[in-house]
Amino acid sequence: MTNVFKPIRPKKISEEIVEQIRNLISEGQLKPGDRVPSERELASLLGVSRPSVREAIMVLEAMGLVESRQGGGTYVRSLTETSLADPLSSMVEKNPKMLYDLAEVRMGIETWSAYLAAERATDEDIARLEEIFADMERQAANGGWEPDIDARFHYAISVAAHNTIQMHVLNTIQSLFHTTIMVALTEFYKREGYIELLTRHHQAILDAIRRHDPEAARQAMREHLAVVMDKMRQLERDDLLVH
Repeated sequence: MTNVFKPIRPKKISEEIVEQIRNLISEGQLKPGDRVPSERELASLLGVSRPSVREAIMVLEAMGLVESRQGGGTYVRSLTETSLADPLSSMVEKNPKMLYDLAEVRMGIETWSAYLAAERATDEDIARLEEIFADMERQAANGGWEPDIDARFHYAISVAAHNTIQMHVLNTIQSLFHTTIMVALTEFYKREGYIELLTRHHQAILDAIRRHDPEAARQAMREHLAVVMDKMRQLERDDLLVH
């Protein structure tokens, strides 16, 4: 009989480190953009030598799971193709039809994110949403908030859903979603009463997640994004009239 077995060998320490960090990434405990502890910190936390940590980081970089950035630090990379959003963003911003299509995609993804977030959000997740919403309210009192803070609120909901694959996908297309937020807010700021309406929408989403009421969270997100979709549809109609 042909020998199909291979000798068992003990794992190298660096392989054990790679496995631990890879598991933390796959479980979502280390998220896209998170900073990995420094070489010194990891060596202390794991009780191993710095050369073993250095070797493990090099392996993780080769696997495409982390990247070293200029200025110091190693960070978790998105596990999906990061080049997707950039060419699309430049096309979407000036194309009302594509803006509406993107709003449809947001409706599908984010209503489900809100549902899962209401089921799974931890106290820390809720505190983060409350912090962002408080910033939103402060800026609303001055006439409207920055698109970045709106995008942070929606991304925090995705994080609170605790679905690792979805989080990595959203991290890749976040700049696309940011485009619809930027265009929509610019339009909404022209209409009296819209800031108050959008503030109530975000409050309703937060309240439902805080109560751990998945259906209410999904419905609140649906109502919010329906307003965005209506605005994108209006821009599309206006564009057709011009052309």
